Amino acid sequence: MRTADWVVLCGTLAFMVLYGLRRSRGSDTVRKYLLAGKTLPWPVMALSIMATQASAVTFISTTGQSYVDGMRFVQFYFGLPLAMVILASAAVPVFHRSNAYTAYEYLEQRFDGRTRALVSVIFLLQRGLALGITIYAPAVVLTVILGWPDRITTLIMGAVALTFTTLGGVKAVAWTHVQQMAVMTLGLAAALIAAVMLLPDHVSFLDAVTLAGAAGKLNAVTLRADWNDRYNLWSGLIGGMFLALAYFGTDQSQVQRYLTGKSIAQSRISLLFNGVAKVPMQFFILFIGAMVFVFYLYNQPPILFEQTELRRIQTPHLRAEYETLEARYRQAFEQRRQAAELIVQARKNGEPELRRVGLERYRQAQAEFDAARRQSALLVEKAGGPKSVNDTNYIFLTFVTRHLPAGLVGLVLAVIFGATMSAISSEMNSLATVSMVDIYKRHVRKTASDHHYLNASRAMTVFWGVYAVITAQFAKRQGSLVETVNLLGSFFYGAMLGAFVLAFFFPRVGGRGAFYGVLAGEAAVIACYVFQVKVAFLWYNAIGCLVVVAAGLLISQAERALARRAG
Repeated sequence: MRTADWVVLCGTLAFMVLYGLRRSRGSDTVRKYLLAGKTLPWPVMALSIMATQASAVTFISTTGQSYVDGMRFVQFYFGLPLAMVILASAAVPVFHRSNAYTAYEYLEQRFDGRTRALVSVIFLLQRGLALGITIYAPAVVLTVILGWPDRITTLIMGAVALTFTTLGGVKAVAWTHVQQMAVMTLGLAAALIAAVMLLPDHVSFLDAVTLAGAAGKLNAVTLRADWNDRYNLWSGLIGGMFLALAYFGTDQSQVQRYLTGKSIAQSRISLLFNGVAKVPMQFFILFIGAMVFVFYLYNQPPILFEQTELRRIQTPHLRAEYETLEARYRQAFEQRRQAAELIVQARKNGEPELRRVGLERYRQAQAEFDAARRQSALLVEKAGGPKSVNDTNYIFLTFVTRHLPAGLVGLVLAVIFGATMSAISSEMNSLATVSMVDIYKRHVRKTASDHHYLNASRAMTVFWGVYAVITAQFAKRQGSLVETVNLLGSFFYGAMLGAFVLAFFFPRVGGRGAFYGVLAGEAAVIACYVFQVKVAFLWYNAIGCLVVVAAGLLISQAERALARRAG
């Protein structure tokens, strides 16, 4: 990090935080602190909804995911536009008319208190664990740049986000999101332009796209139907739609965004905006990862992007093995670079035979290149390190910190930190809201002053901040963070979604059917995971939801039958 980078990074973050706190003045009641007094316009809500989901995980891990696995991860979001239309028409008016602080308050209005408590606890468990992952992502950044232990960097990020959230409330969070999304757009555009500009002079943008395609990194759509494939068109459209319905329709971190709206119409527009903008944004981020891959076709990347593990295998007692492996790696890189040159030449000269030769040589070199990287992971294990090294989360950071010019590094890091602070703030705020409204006020202290509940909300925020810092260590060895956070959500979201589907669309289902239906849905998802049913995790959302609906209908039907017999 150079002086210019520190200036840009610190200046950008300070501006976003101070701007958000200034806009949050007057949040001196529970309604204003938790719901911004229902005064926010749709552009602020729309950007806040998008920014809540776009944490550091989005930028650090999604770009690395594209580098490793291509752009097919974008299919994960194909069901989102459909979900936004459904939620705008069904969920938004119900939540607004219920005049509730949380989505789970409505479940008590519709069913009973225990259904509300059950779904609230499921949310707190899921979102609390996900918050740890969200905080750990920027800790990776500081660890790479400054060489500090990740426990220290996790503590720093948690403390900063906790202070901001506790003081500002939801209004500060939402207005900061506006600035963060503007910085994010600028920073990502700069990173993409830099990746292309840093290529050799004779390699054009079209050449870069050709090389990314030849390497299989532009595989945005996979038509093959495979239940065990995480990312194909069908899992994205169906499983992704169920996940988006659950996340945006039942997760308080998202529901709270559009509960702050001035009207039903404003909240609807904010959701529909995300339905239109989210897929192109993710495509753009994944495309950056593909261009970083092309950059590393001409600039040799480290055999391991995670520097801690790389240093582990460079110790004297492993030097002979490491140097042999490094020589093999360098040779594979050079062969891959030469094959890339053939592909570029074939494109410019219109020589299909030369392209065929280049592709064949490229695939052989890439196989050897990947084999050397796998061998380095085994060497880490031999040196006493973890059994499986996954350095996906370090790829984009390595590119940014080693190759971007001064000032631009600070801007990209400001994007990552700003995104994280916004996401952490939203999640802490929503966790505090549910803890105070659905647990504390409902079951512990049912009558108290508004000032007391305001202080309780701030205390809950502090609790969840501390909890998040502790659970962040869960993310340390989880590989791709973007996959981990979505896998975690998929364990819980299906059951949560099922409860709201019953509430919205099945008026004859009662509280007992909803309560035991949620338990059945959660049990079904856990069984799929424990018994290793061969379906990708996106399908967990659909399975959980459908089991809840089926069980709720059956139990309610049985109740009515028993009531008729008794009558």
